[in-house]
Formats: sequence, C-alpha cells, structure tokens
Amino acid sequence: MSLSLSRFARLALGAVLALPVAATVQPTAVYAQSSSALTGTVLDPRGVPLPGAVVALRNEGTGATQKMTADSIGKYSFANLAAGKYTVQVDASGFSTTQRTGLQVAAAQSIDVPVTLVLGNVSEEITVESSEANSVAGTLAPMDALLSETSARTEITQTMISNFMSPVADFGEAVQMAPSTFTLNGNGVGLGQSKTYFRGFPDGDYDIDFDGIPFYDTNTPTHHSWAFFPAQFLGGIDFDRSPGTASTIGPTPFGGSIHLLSKGFDPLQDVRGEFSYGSFNTLLYDGEYDSGQFGPGRKFNVMADVHHLGSDGYQTFNYQTRNAGDIQVQYKLSDHTTLTGYSAVIWLDSNTPNLNATRCQMYGAETGYTCTGTLAPYAGAGLNFLLVNNSDPENYFDYQYNYYHVPTDFEYVGVHSEWGKGWTFDIKPYTYNYDNSEKYSNAVPITDNATLVGTTYAPLDLPVAAACNTIVPKLSKSTGITTSAEPCGVDKYNSYRKYGETSQLSYVSKLGILRAGMWYEWANTNRHQYPSDPLTNWTDQPLPNFAEKFVTNSYQPFAEFQWNALPKLQITPGVKLAYYTIGTQQFADDGKTVGNLGTGPVNNSSGNPAAFVANAGSYYSTLPSLSANYRVKSNWSVYGQVAQGSVVPPSSVFDFNQSTSGTAPVAVALPKQQKDTTYQGGTVLKLKNVTFDADYYHIHFDNSYSCIATASSGDDNSCYLQPSSITQGVEGESNVYLSHGLSVYLNASYDKATYEGTLAATCTGTTAACAAAGPLIVSAPSGLWVQQTPSDIETEGLTYQHKSFDLGFFNKRIGTMYIDNGAYHNQATIAPFDFSNLFFNYTVRGGGRFDQTKVRLSFNNLFNSSAITSDTITGTAVTESIPANGTTYTNPFVTNGQTPIAGADNIAVMPARSVSLSIIFGFSPRR
Repeated sequence: MSLSLSRFARLALGAVLALPVAATVQPTAVYAQSSSALTGTVLDPRGVPLPGAVVALRNEGTGATQKMTADSIGKYSFANLAAGKYTVQVDASGFSTTQRTGLQVAAAQSIDVPVTLVLGNVSEEITVESSEANSVAGTLAPMDALLSETSARTEITQTMISNFMSPVADFGEAVQMAPSTFTLNGNGVGLGQSKTYFRGFPDGDYDIDFDGIPFYDTNTPTHHSWAFFPAQFLGGIDFDRSPGTASTIGPTPFGGSIHLLSKGFDPLQDVRGEFSYGSFNTLLYDGEYDSGQFGPGRKFNVMADVHHLGSDGYQTFNYQTRNAGDIQVQYKLSDHTTLTGYSAVIWLDSNTPNLNATRCQMYGAETGYTCTGTLAPYAGAGLNFLLVNNSDPENYFDYQYNYYHVPTDFEYVGVHSEWGKGWTFDIKPYTYNYDNSEKYSNAVPITDNATLVGTTYAPLDLPVAAACNTIVPKLSKSTGITTSAEPCGVDKYNSYRKYGETSQLSYVSKLGILRAGMWYEWANTNRHQYPSDPLTNWTDQPLPNFAEKFVTNSYQPFAEFQWNALPKLQITPGVKLAYYTIGTQQFADDGKTVGNLGTGPVNNSSGNPAAFVANAGSYYSTLPSLSANYRVKSNWSVYGQVAQGSVVPPSSVFDFNQSTSGTAPVAVALPKQQKDTTYQGGTVLKLKNVTFDADYYHIHFDNSYSCIATASSGDDNSCYLQPSSITQGVEGESNVYLSHGLSVYLNASYDKATYEGTLAATCTGTTAACAAAGPLIVSAPSGLWVQQTPSDIETEGLTYQHKSFDLGFFNKRIGTMYIDNGAYHNQATIAPFDFSNLFFNYTVRGGGRFDQTKVRLSFNNLFNSSAITSDTITGTAVTESIPANGTTYTNPFVTNGQTPIAGADNIAVMPARSVSLSIIFGFSPRR
C-alpha cells in the first residue's frame, strides 16, 4: 500500500512538473488549428453594411465547405481554420453572386475580407429594399421609389414592362404611367415617334441614357423613340425627375433623366419565342436566347434578342416595318474584373405623313370657326388626298409620298474592375449611329379644288393640294399639269456618328464613397433638305433649303462624395464641369437658311452648292449639386436636393443669311446659355401593406430659344431666350396591398409652370442694319402658363399578381394644358383627357422545362377615347416699326386678332382602341 502510494505520489509529481511543458507545447498545437480565421463585412454598392447575406467558405484544397449568415451589421467570421487557400462566396437576394478566390490563410493568421455586392437590376434593388422593410406592397409595386434616393425617382420594374404594357411599346410609353408624366403617339402604341413630357419639360429638356450612356440628336438634344431601344431591349427604367447628382452626365440632365437599363443575365439557359397580333394589322415576331453561365469556370454569359414588327398603324397610310436585334455578352476575366459587350441594330422603314389633319377635316364646321371649299376626306388621324378615284395605283400624296428609312446601331464595351481596398474602376467606350433618309410631301390640303392661282380646273381623279411656297393644282404623271416653281416634295437627310466614353473611379471607406469620372463625346453630323420632284424620280433642286455639316465635342468631368455624416445620414456634395464646342460648315442654299452666299442670282434659285460659311462656338458652365438622405427608420427616409443644370443652344443659332463664303468663322454673338436651378425634398415610406413617397419641387428655368427676323430683308436673326419660368408642384405615389396578390397603385401630381418678367432680345447678326437696330424689347406678360404643362396628372392602377396570373388595369388622366403659337403663349387650351389600359397574363411558373411560357392579352385605350391631345395654331404674327431706323420687326408676343381655334389648325387625337394577343413559348432546363 505504501508502495502504491509512493508510486502514485511520483506520478502525481511528474504530472505537476509536466504541466508547464504541456502549457508551452499544447497551446502551439491548438493555435495552429483554432487561431487562424477569416472575417469580413458584406457591403451593398453604397458601402453600407448588408445584414442577412449568406456567406460560404470553401477550402480550395480539401473542398470542405461551411456557411453562415452575416449578422445585423453585415459581419461574418470563420474561425478554427487550417492553413491553406480559401474561396468566399456571398449570396443575397437582389444581388449578383460574388466570389473571392485564392485567399491565403496562413497558420496563426487572421485575415479580413470585405465583400461589396453588385446589384443585378432595378427590380432587384426594389426587391432588396422591400425585403429589408418587410414590405409586401413594395415587392408587388409595378413602380416604386427607393429608400436610398436623394431626389424624386420612380423605378419601373421588369414586371411592369413585361406584364403591364403592350408588347410593342417603346421607352416613352414605358414611363407614361409615372408621376407628372404623359406620352403622346398619334399612330398607336409603339408605332411611331412618341413624345414624353414631365414637369412641363418637353423632349430635349431632359436626358435619356442606356446603361449610363447618353443618346440624343446632335442638332438639338431630342430623342427618337421608334429608332432606339424598344421594350424587347429593356430590363428596367430608373426615372429620375431631377438634375441628379454631379455624376449624372448628359447634355440636358437639368430637366431629369430617364435611365434605360439592359436586361440582366440569367444564370440558367433559357429560350423564348413570341408571336403577337393585334389592331391595325400589327404583327410581332420575337426570339430571345439566354445562354446561362457556361464555359470553363462558368464565366461566360450570352443573351440575344431578334424581332420583326410590321403594322399598318392607326393613321392613314402610316405603315411601319422594324427589324431589330441586340446581343449582350459578359465574361468574368477574374473574380475582380468583368467585361461586358453590347450591340443593338435597328432597321426601320415607315410611311409617316409629314402633317396632321386639320380641325375642319376632323370635325367639319363648328362653333368658333368655319370651313370652306371641298375638303379632302379624313381617315384615321392622317390625310387621304384621293378625292374621287380611290383606286388610283399611284397614291402620290399618300404612302409613296412619305417614306422614311432609318437604320441605327448602338455599341459599347464595359469594364468593371475591383482593385481592392475599396477601389473600383468602371469605363465604357461606345459608339452609335443614326441615319435618317426621308422623302415626303410638302403639300398641304386646300379648301377649294376648282380655282387655283387664277386658273380654273375641273375636279379630276387625282389629288389637288397646295405645296411648298406656291400652289400646285395638279400632280399627275398622266397629264403632267404642274404650275409650281418649286417641287412639291422634300429630300431630307439627317445622319450622325458618335464616339465617346464614360468612366468612373470609386473609393469606398467608412466615411463614405468618393466618385470621380468623365464623360466625353465626339460627334460628326451631316444634314440637308432639298426641294425635290417626286414625278421625275425625286430630282433635287440645285440649291437646298439648308445643307450643313458640323462637329461637336462634349466634356463633363465630375467629382462627388457620398459622405456617411451620421449612421443614418448621407450627404452628397459634388460639382460637374460642362464644356461644349461646335464647328459648322453651312453650304449655300436657296435663301431659307444662310442664303446663296453671293454665288447665284438674286432670287437664290441657283448658285454654287459647294460654297460654304464656317461658324464656331463654345460653352462652359460649372454645375454644383448637394443632396442628402436621412434614414428616420429602416423603412422610412427623407431627402433633399439642390442642383443646377444647363443646356447649350441648338445648332440653328447659326441659321441666318450671310453674304460671304469661305473657311473663316463668322463673328456671332451666341445666345445666353440656358440654365436651371432645382430645389426639391421628399420622403419614402415602406410598410408591410403600404408604400408611399411624395415630393415637392421648385424649378427656376431659363426657357427655350426663339429666333425672329430682325430686318425686313430677312438678312439677320435675333435668337434669344424666352422669358424665364417657375415650375413648382407636389407629387405622390403609393401602392397598397389588399390581399392574395391584389394591390392598388396610385400617383398624382399638381403642377404650376408659369413665365415671369419681360425680356430684351438683342440683334445677333453681322450687318450694319442689325447693328443700327440696337436692342429689341418685346413684352412677355408674367403669369402665362408654359405650354403642354398640365395642371394635374393622375394615375390609378389595380394589379393582381398571384401564382401564374398577372392582371393589371391602369387609367391615366392629364389635366388642362395650354398651347402656344410660336413664341406667343396660351393661344389655345387642351381640355383634360384620359385613357385606360388593361392587361391579362398567364405564365407557367413551375420551374420546369417550359418555365415562363406565357399568354398575354393587352388592351390600350380600352374605352376608345378620341380626345384631342395637341394643337398647332395657325396665324400670322404682328409686325411693328422700331422708330430708331424705321425697320420692321416681328413681335411674336402680340396677337393680331387670332382666334384660339381656326378650322385650318392641325390637331392630333388619341389613337383608337388597340388589342393584341401574344403567345410566348419558353423552354429552359429545370430550375
């Protein structure tokens, strides 16, 4: 027993003595296994921590994988790691899957790997915010605002585009249900050139871009909805009704920006074919292919769409054919760098007439005006000039007399590279082309087809019309009777090619996000318009109405800092420099633009078409911006913004008669640059069953240009800004979830846009007569409304989105608005009008082979309204004498007893009800 105790004592003593050794050895082994760790923070694109993301860690050597969910402040942590290389993969609803590979973890080392996620598209961003706020109403909203916004924005989702609008809609019609907005298209949805207005700004006073690349005409920054980006190319729209922040680039973002977005890539392969047929003999074939991720490492994605559209249109003989396609390719060069390429081509042919019907043709004589003579019959909203023999095969004054051929293309290559430690670089070099060849009738209807130019003609079986500058009693190959000194047709051409790039360098830190970048664009334009004779195979007159070539350069460097001033407050100051140059060559013409430059007889009927005069100009402006967003709660934010914007004058400021030719620039006093200052504030709230956003805005705007003849000889022009205007109003938007997929969507705006003050128009020509005239003062009374600014606009919608069914009903009401005659304001009133659209969709959503197969039924203008939507007032402006030199000037602000309504004024009406049925066949691997 004593021995046992003795041995036990020795063993115990040995164990005690061994403890220090164990204490020095064992921790080393444990440290190698447990002290190696990989931690990090998941961030959204703004640098804000993102909770709830699923983070997976894979040992690249053993393949062992473990997962966890980021905590409430976006943190994740993996401990007790063996030394080796690891891959981190982060998945979060609404964001693209993000991976970091080759992360070396050494023994006894802890590394920190922050991961910034990238949004897939606008719909996903709305889904993410709605999920964070636990808002069912936000998830089901066809249009919605973002809690993170710093200005009045509406996000138009892919669901809205694919389920709640016509399959042939264009991008203008895609935004027409948004607050303060309406779109007009006289030939039917997607079947012609639509025009969009919001907050009193017409096309040309706001930007449109595609994937961040501005596109617009070069002579004035307007847009062609029928020749670029149909609904088949769109994945969503970010509609910002403000100048945006300093990083918002483009020629005219002062009025707002419609940011068109391409479709997001599908990780799985998908094939779709669509057939649609509808009113006005409208036919659409469409095929779409998405490759899904493929290739080594599944780094490739390819998506392509091709379609054919044909339609007779609502208007008489306004036929249209469009063949189009786009392709988008993405390749992940590495975990940090992605390369994207995009190309779109459209081939458009149309017979759009060059004039609208007159009020007399539409309605005949009514109270307030009279109609005289024999009027051409009216069909649709266009003109049919065939008076007797409607079987005439020539139809000169119909579709053969109006022909448009418009091919376009648009390409870019985008590089997105994450350099590490918070630095990200994006660059997109691009090019696009617009090439519009037109031949159209310059004829207008006459009121008497029997007596013309003192000569009596019996009514015949072919058209009778007034044309160009003189009367044409007859255009007929069979009789050859013509009396016009100028052909009754126009050969028109407008073409430009652009090259440019957008770039941005971003740095994300705890303080916020620093962004700096540049937009640059070079454009070459060729335009002309020749009087032409369609009866002699379109023989052009020797001298044009105008012919010009010009080159423009646009530079916009910018910098801004999105500062995390407080945990819930972000303040973004910034500045953008806008620099623009233009150099023109304007060739001798028949007197309508720059004159024959002394190379022909006095009547300008001939001369040297190669003679030209050169002009040049440049503009520079500094545009500051300041915005803030305060997150009152996780589901409620308020914001405020003040920003300035500018736009350069159109190329037509150089359009005045000039007496010499050569290459030396003419000394021209260019008009003052347009600018605006916008103040606005608002709030966004997302509850479980209700979303709500509202804003107030106040805009001071230096308004559009007018050019008037300043001498009786027409030798000079005075181009000046119309009076400044104040536009202010309130906008509200809400989606209310009722039950079982049923929601009510509402928006409303109440606006007031009025001119203020008087103006002084200074003669800007170069002759002595202009110099002697001095300032021309014309009076513009304060308080007159800016034309085409409705007093109020409302949208009511009812949607049902449940399982395989998507139903939507939307009604749009546009309140009272005024119309101008040239520069004189408020000569006519457009009464309030509304229209309703109805959509029914059944979609296979089982995740099987035929996933996304769909049947679509669309009704536009459901109740067949024929309301007047626009009016072009006829009449002659008054002339008055300036005592200084007795020269007669045109004062566009004085009435001459003009009546608000005249029988000869041209009006446009809402196209009739249209119905379309679409079958979309989808085939994909099981999902």
